[in-house]
Amino acid sequence: MARATVARTRVVGLNNINNMFGFGQKDSSGEEKAGAATATAPAATMPAGIMSGYIEAVKTLPSEDDVVAGTVSAIGRARVYIDIPQIGTGIIYGKEYMNARDILRKVGVGDGIEAKVVMSENEDGHIELSLKEARQALIWSDAEAAVKSGAILSLEVKEANKGGLIIEWQGIYGFLPASQLSTENYPRVSDGDKDKILVALNELVGKNLSVVMITADQKEHKLIFSEKGLQDKEEKGEKINKYEVGNIIEGEVTGAVDFGVFVKLEPGLEGLVHISELDWGLVEDTKALYKVGDPVKVKVIEVTDDKISLSIKQLKENPWVLASKKYKKGDIVNGVVIKYNKHGALASIEEGVAGLVHVSEFETEENLKSKLSLGGVQKFKITLFEPSEQKMTLSFKEANEAK
Repeated sequence: MARATVARTRVVGLNNINNMFGFGQKDSSGEEKAGAATATAPAATMPAGIMSGYIEAVKTLPSEDDVVAGTVSAIGRARVYIDIPQIGTGIIYGKEYMNARDILRKVGVGDGIEAKVVMSENEDGHIELSLKEARQALIWSDAEAAVKSGAILSLEVKEANKGGLIIEWQGIYGFLPASQLSTENYPRVSDGDKDKILVALNELVGKNLSVVMITADQKEHKLIFSEKGLQDKEEKGEKINKYEVGNIIEGEVTGAVDFGVFVKLEPGLEGLVHISELDWGLVEDTKALYKVGDPVKVKVIEVTDDKISLSIKQLKENPWVLASKKYKKGDIVNGVVIKYNKHGALASIEEGVAGLVHVSEFETEENLKSKLSLGGVQKFKITLFEPSEQKMTLSFKEANEAK
């Protein structure tokens, strides 16, 4: 009985379609009307205008991950139906409804909405949608636009760690590295202690900072911010333009870190003296040489768009120039062992003039350390001497064989 009902429904449906397009219609004599389509060749006499309009109305379903726009047509229990023009009916329900329920509770019939396709067509013929994923896609699109425009954002600091600050933008957590903090907020810790740096950074938690977004990577789910905004950059650029290579300036040490020393040149402008530019001699601990607040004279050695590189050692006489007049290859000299490294030991023959004694002369590192103790004075032979390149090698073995 059920099958018969279904079959009859299908026949009635087919007849309706035939009648709609004028298929199989007969005149009063029982003959098919002129121009009516037959079963064997319906396309020959089909009204082209009507069928082309019908075909035009049939649209391709959207693909997964497409973002579509529509109007809320009905709201059910834990589900929202959306009319998507020329495509069909979309639905947000189940997990996707729960993920966006706080937003969906505020929408009403007739409201416009954008959502992301998670299934092109389910078993009920609906297009399954996700409001949360669509919102995420739109947010990342906004983030990319923010990076390009350099828009200044006022955002609250949520947390701090030893590397910087965690801030939130449109529900996404991003990172503001300590190196990207303004001069005013940069943690100045004299001994570089990371725990003290964290204490200083924690003082910024809860405060709003003016920042720009410099990185937006949706795949990595990564946002990076900088407090050095466009205005700061422009102001800093104007200050930097006043300096030229070769300028000698009286500055003040504002921080000593592993890789060098920061020096304030004027309010709002600092330069870096890299550890290699602190002294002609070996520098292992910048904090042992300089403290915050120390006055210091520096020389400008490089100026770029956003930074100034400084040198302290270039204001001192180059000891290699003096050494070039006193020493030559083959000389036997006294040297003080000042450091071990993976290649051997460094021995200084003058303040700021040191050479390498290679470990291969001692077969093992243990033998080298037993014969060349730190701080000990030994005789060495200069086996390579290039003062213009500040390069020298020494031989303990050859010097002592020559005795």
